[in-house]
Parts: sequence; C-alpha cells; structure tokens
Amino acid sequence: MTEKTIYELSQPGRKGFVFPDSDVPAAPLPKAFERGSINLPELSELDVIRHFTNLSRLNYSVDGGFYPLGSCTMKYNPKINEVAVRLPGFSQTHPLQPITSVQGNLYLMYQLQEMLQEISGFHRVTLTPAAGAQGELVGALIIKKFHESNKDTKRVKILIPDSAHGTNPATSAMSGFEVAPLPSDARGNVDLEALKLHCDETLAGLMLTTPNTLGLFDENVIEVIEMVHNAGGLVYGDGANLNALLGIVRPGDLGFDIMHFNLHKTFATPHGGGGPGSGPVGVSERLAKFLPGPIATIVDEGDDDTPPFYGFYTPEESIGRMKAFYGHFGVVVKAFTYIAMHGPDGLRDIGEKAVLNANYLMEKVKEDYYLPYDRTCMHEFVVEGTWKDIPNVHALDISKRLMDYGFHPPTNYFPLVVHEALMIEPTETESKQTLDAFAAAMKAIAKEAREDPGMLNKAPYTTPIRRSDEVKAARDLVLCCWTPDSF
Repeated sequence: MTEKTIYELSQPGRKGFVFPDSDVPAAPLPKAFERGSINLPELSELDVIRHFTNLSRLNYSVDGGFYPLGSCTMKYNPKINEVAVRLPGFSQTHPLQPITSVQGNLYLMYQLQEMLQEISGFHRVTLTPAAGAQGELVGALIIKKFHESNKDTKRVKILIPDSAHGTNPATSAMSGFEVAPLPSDARGNVDLEALKLHCDETLAGLMLTTPNTLGLFDENVIEVIEMVHNAGGLVYGDGANLNALLGIVRPGDLGFDIMHFNLHKTFATPHGGGGPGSGPVGVSERLAKFLPGPIATIVDEGDDDTPPFYGFYTPEESIGRMKAFYGHFGVVVKAFTYIAMHGPDGLRDIGEKAVLNANYLMEKVKEDYYLPYDRTCMHEFVVEGTWKDIPNVHALDISKRLMDYGFHPPTNYFPLVVHEALMIEPTETESKQTLDAFAAAMKAIAKEAREDPGMLNKAPYTTPIRRSDEVKAARDLVLCCWTPDSF
C-alpha cells in the first residue's frame, strides 16, 4: 500500500500545536504580507509523527541492512563519529571566526592532513575539495598547471583505462584534455602494449584506479607508472577504492603523483542522499606548490610553556581556491575520529578484512554466476548478471529480485567491460552471517531464473512501489507529485 500524503491524512479541526496567548499587544500585519487561504493540512502532532516515522521505515539504510554497492564502500558508520562532530567546539563554530578562537579545529585539520600523508605516502595534503569528483578535478588541474609551468604545451592527452571510474573521463574533458581510452588485458590489468602506443610527447598523464572497478589490483602497476613517467607524464590515482589498501600499500610509495581520498567512503562518514562528501588530495613533493588552499599549518612551533599556534597558508603557485572556506569540516571531524579510533593496526585490519570478505563472498557467488576475471580480488568483485541459456534474465532483474529478499541491490551495469555487470562490495563491517545470507539469496535467485524467469522480470513484489520505468523516470522528472490544491 502506498503511503498517504500529509494532505490525504488531513482532517478538519485537528491541530498539532496551539500557540500560547501573546504577552505583548497585537499589531496589525502589513497588508503586503497578508495572504489568503494557504490550504495547510490539519493534523495532530501524533498524525505527523506517525506519518514521517512510517515514511522513514520505507528508506533503506546501512543501519538497517546490507549495502553491497560496488565501488561505493557503504560501510557502517560508527556512532562515535556522530558524537564527536556534535561537540560544541566543532558544531557551533563559524568559518569567519578569528583563528585564535578555533585553534582546536585547526589542530584537528592539521593532524588529519598528517595522518592522510602517512597513510598514503604523499608529501602534502589539502582538505578543501568537497567530494571525490572535485578531488579529481583538482588533480587534473594540477597536471595541467605542472605542464604549463614547464612550458610543455604539447601535452594535451589523458589516458583512462576502461576499468576506471566514470568520473575520470568527464574530469579530464572538463579540464581541457583530450581523453584516450586504454583497454584491459585478459587478467583485468592495463594493457601494456596499448599503453606503449600512447607514451609520446602529447601524454599529459594517466588516471589510474587501483584496485580498479573490477576489484583487481593491477599486477603491472609499477611498470605502468614508470612507462608514463618515462614519457614525461604524471599519474593520478583515483583513491575511491583505498579501503582495500589501508596499512598494506601506500600509493605514494608506488610512484603515484596525485591521489584523492574519499573520506566519506574509506573513513566511514555517511554519504547517502548526495552528500556531503569530502575529497582531500595528496601530492608528491614536486607538485605541492600547486595545491589549492587554504591548508592548515603550524604558524608558530611554540615552546615548553606555549602550545603551537595554527593558521592557514596557500601554496605559491596554487591552482586557486576550490571551495568556500575550508571544505566540509564536519566530514573532516568524523574521518579524524575514525582514524584516531582505529590507529595503524586497526586500519590495516580494515583493509585485510575488506579483502577477506570480498573473496569469501566471491567464492560463494561464483558457483552460480559467471566470474569473468577469476583471480583473487581486493575489496569488490564483478560477476555477470545473466546466463547464456537464460537470455531473458538480466542484471536488473536479479537486482530487483534481491529487494524481495531484503537486500539493497549491488551496482548494476558497471564497469562497462563486463556484460550485464553486478559489482559487489561487502566492506569489512559485514559479518559472515550477513555474507552467507546474501550469498543464499543470490543462489536462490539463480535457481528461480532457471525455473521461472518470467517471475524475475516482474520483481520486486514486496516493496512499496513495484518496478518503475527507470528510463522514463530519468527523462521525465516529476519532482512534486502533489500540490495543496490537489486535495
């Protein structure tokens, strides 16, 4: 049954709140502000509470169930993060306050920069980019400015592997680069022979996601980076899948020049509903002068009796400001809390458990679904959501049917290099019991596909809204399905 709107629940005479009698003389409202009837719904407080509580129960959340969205790292967000960000010294400060009054905030920002540098192996980090996509834009603009500063104007080409994130080519094009795709080899790595063909004087850089969206760590990553460097280009690391590398591999040590961090993924802050995110960027020493500011720094080291004094600086050849004020500070606080809570050993354990969970689930699922790259995965894996002998069942049908089993669908139809792709990422926070239950649901759906494929084509059956026309929904938006005048 579809939940009724507030206006459908309205009953004449009901009141949710009664204002007390005024203790000041009444004054006439200026005519310009008077309105006629605005047809507000008439509801009691209990009506309103029950309505919105029932609506909230229709939402799927990581607090309520498993979120296997590949490449999204939808891990559980510890509630201690929320406690920390609500501390008055963080939640009630304003970016225009004098820095003398927010030294604790600046200390936290500086320490998070140091933590991210240690985790990643990069020389400097800026916290200002608002999300991973903006972090990518920062990286592309730094590549552009680096070559311009060397008067190397022929370098106009960015290479994008076909297993990269979809934002990579868009970012490159927005930054004024020509985009050249790179194919994967039979094992899901960058094809070295194809890479060689692009290593010329026009090469500006390569945007490399590793582990890639197939969930695979590129076995030739050192050689790939060296080839690009030898040709005079830079290598950007898409850090969206950093969760698999924590405490195990530092991208800066591999030779990456630039990388963004998704604080809202790897370091467990909520990122549903469009944000907010946070996409700090780390760079090697030769690129530090191009970072966008402001960056937290120690202005005065202090002494035995005086603590350090913190402030901001902007590098001398910065690409410019990317975000108003200092980035999404609330996300920064949560990420700092998460890293400080786990420590170095805990971060490594996160990486190891994320990889273990993904490989455990992959081994169970591949018994019933085709695995195109059958090798040890990292944090996620990709199977085909169809079978040659059942051509009328597709990845979308499997995902819709999973909703009837109480699970959020995995990522569909991405990466494009896998036919009818289902990209599954369990993260380290899920238990063996949850993984077993998800695998059992996937196996049951595979059995249903063989016995009654038509049933899958019409799923889901138990959700508040049945299957919708998603193409029509995307092209013919209905942002408001009712108006007060409708009732």
